[in-house]
Amino acid sequence: MKPKILMARAVFPEVIAGLQQHFEVESNQEDRIFSAAELAQKLSDKDGVIATASERISAELLQACPRLKAVCNQAVGYNNIDVAAAIKAGVMVANTPDVLNETTADFGWALLMATARRVTESEHWLRAGHWKQWRYDSFLGADVHGATLGIIGMGRIGQAIARRSLGFDMQVLYHNRSRLAPALEVRANNARYAGKEELLAAADHVILVLPYSKESHHTIGAAELALMKPGATLVNLARGGIVDDLALIAALRDKKIAAAGLDVFENEPALHPGFLELSNVVLTPHIASASEPTRRAMADCAAANLLAALLPTAERKWPPNLLNPEVLGRVTLS
Repeated sequence: MKPKILMARAVFPEVIAGLQQHFEVESNQEDRIFSAAELAQKLSDKDGVIATASERISAELLQACPRLKAVCNQAVGYNNIDVAAAIKAGVMVANTPDVLNETTADFGWALLMATARRVTESEHWLRAGHWKQWRYDSFLGADVHGATLGIIGMGRIGQAIARRSLGFDMQVLYHNRSRLAPALEVRANNARYAGKEELLAAADHVILVLPYSKESHHTIGAAELALMKPGATLVNLARGGIVDDLALIAALRDKKIAAAGLDVFENEPALHPGFLELSNVVLTPHIASASEPTRRAMADCAAANLLAALLPTAERKWPPNLLNPEVLGRVTLS
């Protein structure tokens, strides 16, 4: 019998067709987000699941689904999965790194430019019929060329963002859990390692690209926003919860910083309504990786992880992006 899997969210039909050659697939092409109880019920007889950030794979769920052997996230982030509990349960966990690095870095620049140059704010004003004449002081923004870029989280995406700054003749500061190797700093437009406080005080534009964890929760709060320049901008490409949204709303409202560009939010998609009352914030619905080639590559990567997890071969003994190798040798395939 074929292993049983769940596609927790809608995906390209070609991906489902490919998986059906190897698995008995239950798909969710209506794209309904399951409650915790529904997800546990659907996974109770499954060997694997391709999940997204909307599915919480908790210790309780894993305990209720003893047949489950692999959770493959269709995302690079995996804060929706209790990896420690998965190790205890002997469940393989995989993600989709690398395939989205360059596309996400592109979007980081799109969000930075739109924020610094007040693109969406001015477009809304134009669409409302307010444009009657040119003025010298209409929608004055911040320069990007020649400015100082601060990157918090200097992994692959952060480095890709830094490489793009070379064309804007920018100075790059970065803060990370550990310093990069000198060769990587040179490649990232001669990026210089700095403490978080130094970076926030010096940067004209700050981009957040760090993974979410208990330790990184509210990396940017009221105290950190107070360190930033009044004319500075903040862009969050990382995860909701990295920024204290209430503190950011207050800082934007009181002009403590000039503007923000946000692709992620606390409690998304139920973002705080205070953001909608502000003109100096660019808001996008978690689409940093949303180019068609990249989203297809993410789906294919997740599918490859699941194939390797549940149907190992001599050449492919475990998922290529396995996050918890501690479970190897403990998973029994039916």
